[in-house]
Amino acid sequence: MISIDNCGNPVTAVVFGEFTLADYREFEDLTDPKAQASGPLDLLFDLREMASFTLDVAFEEIRHSRQNPHEFRRIAILTDDQWVTWSAWVSQFFVDAEIEVFDDEESARGWLTT
Repeated sequence: MISIDNCGNPVTAVVFGEFTLADYREFEDLTDPKAQASGPLDLLFDLREMASFTLDVAFEEIRHSRQNPHEFRRIAILTDDQWVTWSAWVSQFFVDAEIEVFDDEESARGWLTT
């Protein structure tokens, strides 16, 4: 399940439980038009409550990133999972955004506003 707040900048997305392809497509549907209208967005992606993700999410993330490399300016990922940290590092090859991984929300939000 995903909860997305795209009313301001940064856009905030929080994943709870299993992160599915339907969740990721909901994220795309909300962020793509906003980025097209206002330019690159900042994103706070909170994955601390994510239990797992489906393999098709990983493939969709790579596909979407390659097609939209300028959609985000900065991406702050909240997690304490080493696999997610590694995945964030790999994602940097597909986007122009600066990507940083954090374990506390205050630091993540601070980095996004600098």
